[in-house]
Amino acid sequence: MRSIWKGSIGFGLVNIPVKLYSGVQNSNLDLDMLDERDHAKIKFQRINEDTRKEVPFDKIVKGFFLKDKYVILDEHDFEEAAPEKNKIIELENFVDIKAINPIYYETSYYTEPEKQGTKAYALLLKALEKSKKAGVGRFVLRSTENLCVIHPMDGVIVITKIRFQEEIRTLAEIKKVDTKSIPKKEMDVGLALIKQYSSEFDIAAFKDTYSNELLKIIKAKAKGKRAVVKKLKPQKATNDNLYDQLMKSLSGKKQA
Repeated sequence: MRSIWKGSIGFGLVNIPVKLYSGVQNSNLDLDMLDERDHAKIKFQRINEDTRKEVPFDKIVKGFFLKDKYVILDEHDFEEAAPEKNKIIELENFVDIKAINPIYYETSYYTEPEKQGTKAYALLLKALEKSKKAGVGRFVLRSTENLCVIHPMDGVIVITKIRFQEEIRTLAEIKKVDTKSIPKKEMDVGLALIKQYSSEFDIAAFKDTYSNELLKIIKAKAKGKRAVVKKLKPQKATNDNLYDQLMKSLSGKKQA
């Protein structure tokens, strides 16, 4: 693993020097786009929409469409708007991590203390574990200010980027259902069904089966074998009675 950022976590008047490592990786297969005729790789070009000619990279500018015209931005404009490029993740407050709706979560990074910050790192880690709290702060990564939560996981302080409030779309245009009209007997069976299927969360039990199956198909085709396409068998409810469907689900065997 290679560190992608070096800086400090600001814990009161204490600065804890740390390195950041990406905590996630993509499980999707890396597929290339090819020309069907000769399997040559597809190359993307920057084309002028009007002239249909390729535009040199040094002739490309960025603009924002405002009131029927584009406002062109230059490097000075971006520098003016950019956050101060400090290397400190300043903890602004501490919260119950359960109070943060999962819709805000983005991506996570592992932290590793520099040698001179080991003791302070251990203190913050233990304090987070004992208080069952998470720190909230900001840091600059690739010239972008990021909001984040700092939380412990298996003896490591993890920094998870979270979205700002303005990045979450409003629910105003989403049609909501009426939950007050649910009959008690249906609600009781629904709760019983949830209880029957409840268990401790084990992330290892969930695999990326699509990528695994696709890789099997790729290896089979490389050997000249034909891929077998699974046929979907849609299940149709025996009737439209919700209570009957719930009862049948409850009496059915739980699938592994």
